[in-house]
Amino acid sequence: KADRTPVTEADRRAELAMREFFARETPGFGVLGEEFGETPGDGRHRWIVDPIDGTKSFIHRVPLFGTLVALERDGEPVVGVIACHAVGETVAAAAGLGARLNGEPCRVSRVASLDDATLTMTSFARTAARRPLGYRALVDRCGLARAWGDCYGYLMVATGRAEIMLDPDMSIWDAAALQPVIREAGGGFSQWDGNPALGDSAVATNGLLHSEVIRLLAADLA
Repeated sequence: KADRTPVTEADRRAELAMREFFARETPGFGVLGEEFGETPGDGRHRWIVDPIDGTKSFIHRVPLFGTLVALERDGEPVVGVIACHAVGETVAAAAGLGARLNGEPCRVSRVASLDDATLTMTSFARTAARRPLGYRALVDRCGLARAWGDCYGYLMVATGRAEIMLDPDMSIWDAAALQPVIREAGGGFSQWDGNPALGDSAVATNGLLHSEVIRLLAADLA
């Protein structure tokens, strides 16, 4: 693609299949997808999809890729799905209804100290390049830091297996499904500056650690 990120025939075919399903089952709803852009709808409801989040993992047969689906109503994501097909795990959430992993309720962890927290991110290099001081502070403080990235990192936070997930570069089709999943699982989701709106970065936490993570990420801005 123009931004030098890879795209496969599987990305395109998966998005086309979803668009056909949405057109049949929810006629009148808009669709925004990573591969084929915007199809306008009724102005209130819009599906937002990333057919393969983690295309590089998919290409290299690393099973941390997945599909992201969100339903937006009046500009607010109210349904989110993270489907990590290769590991057989899907988290789905809807506003006010909680989050479920493969049909069973799931929640974020209750870890209250960064010393005991697991930090994961899509890219060590890109995170360090964007906020070198904040990156170093977080890695030094957290008990474990790993690059279990893309959508699987957010699934881990939502199911209590990690406490913090960072992404320095986000698009709306990356973030829209994640916000309701993390929040309905009891966690916190925002941009790196703490802004709760969807933006060009993302941090997901178990909620208990959110303000401290935002504070450490701001070290480069002092």
